[in-house]
Amino acid sequence: MKVGIVGASGYSGGELIRLINNHPKFEIEYLAAASSAGERVTSVHPHLVNLAEQLFEETSLEGMKRCELIFFALPHGASADWIAKLPESTKVVDLGADFRLEDQSQWEKYYGGNYAGSLPYGLPELPGNRALVAGSTRVANPGCYATAITLGVLPAISHGLINSEDIVVVAASGTTGAGRAVKVNLLASEVSNSLSSYKFGGVHQHTPEIEQSLEKISGRKVKVSFTPILAPMPRGILATITAILKAPVDTNKAHEIYSGAFSGEEFVHVLPIGQMPQTAAVTGSNAAQIQVAVDTHTNRLIISIAIDNLGKGAAGQALQNANIMCGYDEILGLSTQGVR
Repeated sequence: MKVGIVGASGYSGGELIRLINNHPKFEIEYLAAASSAGERVTSVHPHLVNLAEQLFEETSLEGMKRCELIFFALPHGASADWIAKLPESTKVVDLGADFRLEDQSQWEKYYGGNYAGSLPYGLPELPGNRALVAGSTRVANPGCYATAITLGVLPAISHGLINSEDIVVVAASGTTGAGRAVKVNLLASEVSNSLSSYKFGGVHQHTPEIEQSLEKISGRKVKVSFTPILAPMPRGILATITAILKAPVDTNKAHEIYSGAFSGEEFVHVLPIGQMPQTAAVTGSNAAQIQVAVDTHTNRLIISIAIDNLGKGAAGQALQNANIMCGYDEILGLSTQGVR
């Protein structure tokens, strides 16, 4: 199947190229990167040595129409117009936020600009989502933080263990989550040996996306207080989630519930009690590591989850969705093990 990547010069675009280049069913046909058009792929992604002779192309409808499947890895608000011009037969996975939210008022509050509508939400581990993705030609890939937090809360809210209106999250992400554009606060001399919160005070744009998914699952109102942290590392997310318990469970019971909830999942690993998730353990993979505990002092469930923000948080999950959409085994071309 001929595949295109629009926004191929970014971090998520580069990870998509790396993954698709080793996929047995997909063939790279078109790599669009407006700002890098005409440059060699290796001038931006030097690790992709077997593509040393391939050039980035201009972003164009003609280029897209050469493909049967297209991944859009563009900034938020930039993919909707292109996607609207494509034939319905062209399969699309959009890694941006353009089609994630079902509520127009939430889009306007957190993103602003024109609202493009919504597409099936591509978090396969959510109940019913695999069938939804399999029956679609266009999918909205979830955000990186949204993936980690939604997966972390999923079993607890599905089993009615927690107060759904008091979920508190503190999550740290590597600098690739901020994109490739040059920013002073992302320079090595600014980031090294330092941690800092950003989008402070409940304004991060992934908040409504998380609440939307969890409300569908639980049938109840969900409120998430989310504080993101910029960590001095290139990639990875570690989220710590806490919520007041409604059900009388201890750590062993909570761990049993989580293990059962994800028992059939290839990419979500509930670790043995006492072993903590690590970002380094999931780097380069599509995996998520989870641990749970009950804080009896405050009667709160504590959840720790680690993912690679460019893997399960972006390119890896996009490929997982494409596999499902195209009728292939969803693990094709993906790893469950990190490269530590």
